[in-house]
Amino acid sequence: MYDEILLPSDGSPAATGALDHALDLAATYGSRLHVLYVVDQSAVDSIVSESELVAVALEGEGTEAVDAIERRAAERGVDVVTDVLTGHPARTILDYATGHDIDLLVMGTNGRTGLDRYLLGSVTERVVRNADVPVLVVRRPEASEAPEAPEASESSTVSETSTYEMVE
Repeated sequence: MYDEILLPSDGSPAATGALDHALDLAATYGSRLHVLYVVDQSAVDSIVSESELVAVALEGEGTEAVDAIERRAAERGVDVVTDVLTGHPARTILDYATGHDIDLLVMGTNGRTGLDRYLLGSVTERVVRNADVPVLVVRRPEASEAPEAPEASESSTVSETSTYEMVE
């Protein structure tokens, strides 16, 4: 069912929370787990005088993050592929998914709502809205509680139900 699973990770608690779900799914389905760390190009560009040093430092963080996940995957017997790329996170994740025939994306979210989400945006939300494959969104355990999504019923229309599920 899911031969290729993509776990984008930025090393945040939200991404780490999604890791267990991605590993469980990969182990259950015998899938290959792709772990992708995206160095945010806009963050690098915002520091004009030291952008090259910042890029190298962020790439180093990315390598450490994917290496740690690779070790955890090996402990579970999960085949893993890692990559560190530079770009705009949502677009880079979507391009990677298309280019590597990904069947499922597993992503973490901080569960921001309201003005925080509006002002900061959400890489996860952009991916969910634009992905051609299913996206499993995992809320980090300590995130604030949000109202439960409505359950689908026989009389529900597609627009009345959530297009993705948040796993707690």
